Amino acid sequence: MTATEGIRLELDDIQSGALHERPSPYVGTYLLLRIDDRAAGRELVGRLHGIVDTGRPSTDPARDAWITAAFTYNGLEALGVPQASLDSFAPEFRQGMAARAAELGDVGQSSPQHWEKPLGSPDVHVALAALSPDAARLQAVVDKALRAERELAGVELIWRQDCYQLPTGRTSFGFKDGIGQPAVEGSGRPPSNPRERPLKPGEIILGYPDETGELPPMPVPDVLGRNGTYIVFRKLHTRVAAYRQYLRAKSASREEAALLGAKMVGRWQSGAPLAVSPERDDPALGADPQRHNDYAYGDDPRGLKCPLGAHARRANPRDAFDGDGAVDVRLHRMIRRGTSYGPTLPEGVLEDDGADRGIVFVFAGTHIGRQFEFVKTQWLNDGIFIGAPEEKDPLVGANDGTGTFTVPARPIRRRLQELPPFVVTRGGEYCFVPSLRAMRWLAELET
Repeated sequence: MTATEGIRLELDDIQSGALHERPSPYVGTYLLLRIDDRAAGRELVGRLHGIVDTGRPSTDPARDAWITAAFTYNGLEALGVPQASLDSFAPEFRQGMAARAAELGDVGQSSPQHWEKPLGSPDVHVALAALSPDAARLQAVVDKALRAERELAGVELIWRQDCYQLPTGRTSFGFKDGIGQPAVEGSGRPPSNPRERPLKPGEIILGYPDETGELPPMPVPDVLGRNGTYIVFRKLHTRVAAYRQYLRAKSASREEAALLGAKMVGRWQSGAPLAVSPERDDPALGADPQRHNDYAYGDDPRGLKCPLGAHARRANPRDAFDGDGAVDVRLHRMIRRGTSYGPTLPEGVLEDDGADRGIVFVFAGTHIGRQFEFVKTQWLNDGIFIGAPEEKDPLVGANDGTGTFTVPARPIRRRLQELPPFVVTRGGEYCFVPSLRAMRWLAELET
């Protein structure tokens, strides 16, 4: 099969996490579990099968809370998945995120030796993510999952992280988030950017042709791999006070600080893109889902409107490479889900209050290497592709206090110096999200 015309995703077999839009407002919980007894682990999978939700859109408000179940390589091994099947998974997944920290730029404060326990350890076997528009419905689905864990002596809850939409509706840095998600062909969800074709389903869900026209490598047997996906889970601590201090030190006024922050991110805090509104914030544009993702970079090759090194432009260069044949941006797109945790640092406060706050990021796709790892290493932590090899992403790059960031301008560009790290990795995991059929297969494994 080399074409996707008429392809329909088997939505009743696909877990909802990769395809379901995050509600707004939202509350959520992430749970990590360890399997100490193989039989109990399989029983847990069987019980979770009855709790997780599928990717088919629901019209029932009572179903607005959903839970997604994922497994690490160590988790699949603990369940007794045959070695031949384990060996068929993506090499990055088999190694785990902690083992790939140096390649990802998780060094210094972000290195695994400083990660929050048990993140990155062999003890993490099962990851559960629950999201809902309100706390009551969230608690209902979390209670179901915890009941399954409590009733099984061989399964242990080892970590929990609650998250919620901040009162501002923005990230801890103050920017509107969740803009720019790609649509997936066959999912039934329209694109938010009318300039962008939906991605071929094989970029996000295994068992379907991807953007190359081929089937992505899939774990065996087919019942285990088909309709599954990989997810990248990362807890990122945001150094909000340091970010505010830096903007204040480099700006002569609040207005200049707001513009500088927008240049670093590629959007104004309202969500209005610099590519459309480069001179001033436009809250109406930022709030309009029909317009705030409808733009390109092809008419701004020098980055005078949106700097080439801005976070949003690095993470998704859109049409910036069209015509040069060097990079197909569509091969590096993925689903991105970000949820905030921890208290808001009050407006105007410049001193760190010691609170743990940040973002739990979850990326979904079928190619960990050429999606998440490529974007992280080649676009966020390197600047060769924009002609600035010494520059990293100014917001989330692995900066160490010596980095720079260039703001193109006429007649003279501005170059910021001594960029400190504004984001510190607190831990993460590579996980596999099986289909519902695969969960039944896992639950019924026989040693």
